[in-house]
Amino acid sequence: MRFHLLALAALASASTLTPSVLPLIVRNPYLSTWLGNARNAPWEEWPMFWTGAHVGFSVMASVPSAGTVYPLLGRPQDSLDQSGRLYKISYPYYVGATFDASTTNLTYLIPGSLADESVRVTLSFLSPITPSSTLRQSIPAAYLTIIAEGCFDVNVYSDVNGEWVSGNRENHIKWELYEPAPSQKGQGNTSETAIKTWKVLRSTEQILTEFADRAEWGTLHFSAPADAHHQCGTSTTLRQHFAEKGYLKNEVDGGFRRIMEDEPVFAFAKSFKLGGKAKGECSKKEGSIGLTFALVQDPVVKFAAARGLTLMKPLWQSYFASDDELIAYHYNDFKTATYLATNYSDTLARDAYESGSQDYQDIAALSARQVLGATQFSGTPDDPILFLKEISSNGNFQTVDVIFPAFPFFLYTNPRWLAYLLEPLLEHQLSGQYPNNYSMHDLGAHFPNATGHSDGNDEYMPVEECGNMLIMGLALANSLRYDTEPAFTLASPDHRAEPIGGAKNWLQSVDQYGIDARRDLGAATGPKAAEKWLTNSYELWEKWTGYLVRESLIPHNQLCTDDFAGWLANQTNLALKGIIGIKAMAEIADIVGKDEDAKRYRSISATYIEKWQEYGISRDQTHAKLAYTWYGSWTTLYNLYADSLLCFHIPNKAAAPTREKGTGWFWQKPLGGDTLNESPFIPDKVYQMQSDWYHAVLQQYGLPLDSRHLYTKSDWEFFAAAVTSKKTRTEILGSIAKWVNETATGMFPLSFADTEAAY
Repeated sequence: MRFHLLALAALASASTLTPSVLPLIVRNPYLSTWLGNARNAPWEEWPMFWTGAHVGFSVMASVPSAGTVYPLLGRPQDSLDQSGRLYKISYPYYVGATFDASTTNLTYLIPGSLADESVRVTLSFLSPITPSSTLRQSIPAAYLTIIAEGCFDVNVYSDVNGEWVSGNRENHIKWELYEPAPSQKGQGNTSETAIKTWKVLRSTEQILTEFADRAEWGTLHFSAPADAHHQCGTSTTLRQHFAEKGYLKNEVDGGFRRIMEDEPVFAFAKSFKLGGKAKGECSKKEGSIGLTFALVQDPVVKFAAARGLTLMKPLWQSYFASDDELIAYHYNDFKTATYLATNYSDTLARDAYESGSQDYQDIAALSARQVLGATQFSGTPDDPILFLKEISSNGNFQTVDVIFPAFPFFLYTNPRWLAYLLEPLLEHQLSGQYPNNYSMHDLGAHFPNATGHSDGNDEYMPVEECGNMLIMGLALANSLRYDTEPAFTLASPDHRAEPIGGAKNWLQSVDQYGIDARRDLGAATGPKAAEKWLTNSYELWEKWTGYLVRESLIPHNQLCTDDFAGWLANQTNLALKGIIGIKAMAEIADIVGKDEDAKRYRSISATYIEKWQEYGISRDQTHAKLAYTWYGSWTTLYNLYADSLLCFHIPNKAAAPTREKGTGWFWQKPLGGDTLNESPFIPDKVYQMQSDWYHAVLQQYGLPLDSRHLYTKSDWEFFAAAVTSKKTRTEILGSIAKWVNETATGMFPLSFADTEAAY
């Protein structure tokens, strides 16, 4: 297979942003490799894990005619002979990076003997986002295509070390080179490319444990085409040999040892014969090699399910009989994965641009892999589950208020993935394993162990989490109710897709090519699907709403999702979330046919929202206060977004979206053309008031969270911007883009930022 034929190097468009960090290989919380300090040349530092710790991963190129080696990624030059006797060490011209939702491309020019002659080398990293194929999204693997184009010969080299399978460099690892026997190559399908694979793992795995947030169990599969050269051994030895000779010895070092003990690395090399026959003749040719990286784990998590503590297997295991079968399929699925990922990336880019700006388009593309990089698919094709780790914080498992800022992404990308995220929380609490009368904060203190909180002592955010669950529950039900699947979830692979043998056992869920079947949750469709899904958990929705009725109008001293800001009573924004949650329950009750419940909750929410305006808005009616009794304070009212998303905020008896005079933004039309409410749940003046206030308090790097500090959270900035005037929205998005461009952190992209300093 010639990966470059559809390589995303030509498809990932140039970005106006220059972020300090770029995703390279990002699939789940443990397969997560990034380019830190990405404004610098990629050979100045090693790639990193999302925590900022180094990952052993290097790429080099050599030009045999010039006797010169060029580091491209990582710091392999540290292992090379600096004397210049056997080869010269030089550095290419770094053209720069481009990216879209699934791809990051790093491009270089390697000079030749003539002033106008060079070879263009592109490292194209693909972690495909495939909303139409949950199976493909569940595969814990990604691609690197190395593409060389020019008119002189070039050799390329890549290696990895044991840091991919452990966070502790003192741990012992073992390895093997797996090359299928001739009868196995291609698995009987002549269109498949034969591959060879390095398998690396800890000598003694510690199942479901971490060290510095890295998994201490699982096997790295690093694969290349069978005709590539291979070698494993001490990093210095391999890199120096390649620099001098331009190839590897096809040898396997059998001395298992610690990760950094005579650092063993696992390498592939490939030669590209691009030169013309006549000296000085330049007729450009192209060559490429495809590499894949997979981290295979079984089990993936431990989950306190209704049946008790369960070791959960990866979703992909339902389709493939072995790890080797998975790796071979994934390698040969590159064209289809590329097609599906490109379909999504193009649609996301267009929609983000139309709803925001060029800045927002680039930020959405940059964020997509980061969101899914916190997740792990499990379950079966008929009952998938999506688990989530709270990244860059304390590692909580399935944190409700971490799912909440991400749920618009899942609603847009594939609403069923949101259902798969919520199901573990619903199942666990329906089983009676959580004792409190409000929604739990998380399923476990630390991923990958969702052991619950049978003592009820999880982080105390009762109004926050009840409101979050009710808002997300109704949003998901609406997506089912109105069949609002995005167009890209209907994308099918082209004719070159290979069938999956194991898919025949799950044809109600997927077709033979691993594309999701057109179905709703359960056998029902449309409104019936929404009703069925909500009915299954109605007792929880009702219990959580009862808590909000008692506690949300005047919240007592407690945390909200912004727990770093500390405990606070009478929080205006928190109260709003709770009240919108009660209103959401009225709609939930309507959907399941509980008319009296719907009437009661609608009346309560209407009364509460009137009181909320009295308590929460400043005396001069210019902004919402941080807390009811904190005069002179203000807050970003990001929970207003839920009112609009759920279509509670609509013009009086409007038949279609209309433009508010002077604001340049449109009201949202309810999905499905339902009869409209007589008046908006939250008055227009609140939206306009907050939009004007944000314009007044905006700082150079964003919108502060509230009046206490200049820090902010970008997720809430986007929520706030979504329900402002077009002018204010553009200002907010521009300030966030300015922070992305100028932040000097060089670390994993966090949602927390300072609005007056570039960090």
